[in-house]
Amino acid sequence: MGLVEEVGPEVTNLKRGDRVVVPFTIACGNCIFCKKKYWAACDNTNPNAHLMEKAYGYSGAGLFGYSHMMGGYSGGQAQYVRVPFANVGPLKIENDLPDEKVLFLSDIFPTGYMAAENAQIQPGDTVAVWGCGPVGQFAIASAFMLGAARVIAIDRFQERLDLARSLGAITVDYSEEDVSVLTALKDLTGGVGPDSCIDAVGLEAHSNELQGIYDVVKTALFMETDRPSVLRQAIQAVRKGGTLSIPGVYGGLLDKVPFGAAFGKGITMKMARPTCTTTCSRCWSALRRVRSIPATSFLTTSPWNKPRRCTKSGVTKKRK
Repeated sequence: MGLVEEVGPEVTNLKRGDRVVVPFTIACGNCIFCKKKYWAACDNTNPNAHLMEKAYGYSGAGLFGYSHMMGGYSGGQAQYVRVPFANVGPLKIENDLPDEKVLFLSDIFPTGYMAAENAQIQPGDTVAVWGCGPVGQFAIASAFMLGAARVIAIDRFQERLDLARSLGAITVDYSEEDVSVLTALKDLTGGVGPDSCIDAVGLEAHSNELQGIYDVVKTALFMETDRPSVLRQAIQAVRKGGTLSIPGVYGGLLDKVPFGAAFGKGITMKMARPTCTTTCSRCWSALRRVRSIPATSFLTTSPWNKPRRCTKSGVTKKRK
C-alpha cells in the first residue's frame, strides 16, 4: 500500500498523492473472467501463461511477488512498485483508518474473508480452522463476522493459539501428547463434525503422525510436491454434507488424499486465490464496520516500515 507518485496515461481514477491499497492479483478488467469478477483468473496479465498452461492446463492472473510461472512480477515490499493495469486494481483509501489496519487489504484480509465466505457459513454454525497464522486469524475473525457461533482453531504455536483465543475461538494444540485432532473435533461437536472446515495451511503442513513423516520423505524424493496432512484431516473431519474451504496454497501433486471420504459424505469443496479486487471492497466495508480485526498483532515496526509507497498507477513513496 502507499501513495501514488505517478500515473500512466490510461489511469483516470487515480492521481498523484492518492492513498491506495494494491491487491496482489493483477487483473486487466476486460477479459471474460474479469467481467465475471473472477479477477484471479484474468486471461491477460500473466506474460508467462505458457508455463502455467503446461502445469495446470490454463493460466490464471499474474501475481505480485510470486513465481515466474505466474508472471515473475516483483513483490510489493519495496520503496517503489510499478502496478500494471492500475486503473483496475488499486483501492483508494479515503478515510482516517491507519496504515496498520488497511495494509492487510492487499492480501491477507481478503484471503481470510473469502475463505470464510467459501465456507458457506450459516448463523449458528461451528467452523474449524487449521492454521493460526495471519490468514487463519483473519479467517477466524471473518467466520464470526459471517455468523459462526463457534470457531475451533488448530495449531501448535502458543502465541498463535493465544491470539485465536483472544478472537473468541476454542483452540486445539495438536502437538500436545495424546491429542487427536479428529477426536477433539468429534468431542466438541457431539460426534457430528464441524459444519465447515477451513484449511489455512496448504502445501507445507506439519504433522506429528506417520503421515507427516511419509510426506516429508516423498517430497524430499520429489515423488510429490505438497504435504497435504491438513487437507486429509479436514476432509475426514467435516460433517456429512458440510463445506471445506481451502485458502491454503497448493502447488502441484498430492498423495493419499481421502477423496472417497469427500465423495461418500457429499461435501462441498471450494478453493481459489482470492478475487481481491471484489473481495477488498467487502473487506473494506467490514473494516469500517468492525474495528476489532487481528491486524497490528502481526506487525513490527522498523525504519523500513515507513514505506515510500508506489503504484504504476504510479509509484508510492514512503511518508515521513
